[in-house]
Amino acid sequence: MRVLLVEDDDRVAGALVPALTRRGLVMQRLASGAGVLDRVHEVDVVLLDLGLPDVDGVVLCRQIRAVSDVAVIVVSARGEVDDRVQGLRAGADDYLVKPYDVEELLARVEAVRRRRTERGGREPAPVIEAGDVRIDLARHEVLVDGRPIALSRKEFQVLALVAGARGTVCSREHVLTEVWGHRGPAESRSLDVHVATLRTKLGRPALIETVRGVGYRLGGRG
Repeated sequence: MRVLLVEDDDRVAGALVPALTRRGLVMQRLASGAGVLDRVHEVDVVLLDLGLPDVDGVVLCRQIRAVSDVAVIVVSARGEVDDRVQGLRAGADDYLVKPYDVEELLARVEAVRRRRTERGGREPAPVIEAGDVRIDLARHEVLVDGRPIALSRKEFQVLALVAGARGTVCSREHVLTEVWGHRGPAESRSLDVHVATLRTKLGRPALIETVRGVGYRLGGRG
């Protein structure tokens, strides 16, 4: 089983990585949120600390869930009920409060993995199709008329959120929260730029329709 540990505390990581490696897990570790979205497609489980130096872990959990169905277990010192509810609502499969026993963590990892494989293997992330546009969430890949389109991470996340709504309106507030983690003027302007760039790169200006004053929805092919 391939596990990505997202933990900024070197002492915690220094103890946990060898302990789980000895139990047969293939471990990767990142000390911040940077690079996580690039690696989630390479692993089976993400162990996610919430107190990261560059991004709030709840926001990162939402971002992971926007692009992947990888199993996510929050491992955090935040133990209040509200924190646990936030983490689970952000898309985490389980939530373990620090300090914890390694054997309990291992049992939770195995339980999450078992639930996802008991039907004969990990269920693939959905592939969304709109006309000749194909969005593969697992591969982080977009094809237009069979041709791959190179998108930045945020461009892909915006497209995945709008396409994932499957024709219903995806509000600007939702996109900003999920992709940027904030809803300020700078982020709002950045969203406008990303949508315009997406329309140009995809060559399908009508694919992302603007619903004035509300947000965006998946449209036609033109």
